[in-house]
Amino acid sequence: QVQLVESGGGSVQAGDSLRLSCAASGRTFASYAMGWFRQAPGKEREFVAAINRVGGERYYADSVKGRFTISRANAKNTVYLQMNSLKPEDTAGYYCAANSGPFSSRSSSAYDYWGQGTQVIVSS
Repeated sequence: QVQLVESGGGSVQAGDSLRLSCAASGRTFASYAMGWFRQAPGKEREFVAAINRVGGERYYADSVKGRFTISRANAKNTVYLQMNSLKPEDTAGYYCAANSGPFSSRSSSAYDYWGQGTQVIVSS
């Protein structure tokens, strides 16, 4: 089992940057593919980015491609989401998730463990 704790959210202006972190407990972090999802008020949770166990494969939602970067530091049990050129439509709760399967996934149903989320608010 793994526990996930997100941090780094906040209130920013459009065009600003934020870096979200997700710290995982346990000694098996490197055995999990990781993902970031977000959920805006009144909307479904949506995929943002995913990374495989060793960081060699990364996937992004079209809405964030070119602006967001997912990365991981297995030695630190941490996955990151660097968010640049933020837009008001990026406003949401951001959640990291761990997938014990062999591949990273865009589907929330593939993920076994979830953090509590960190809020990002982008003002115009």
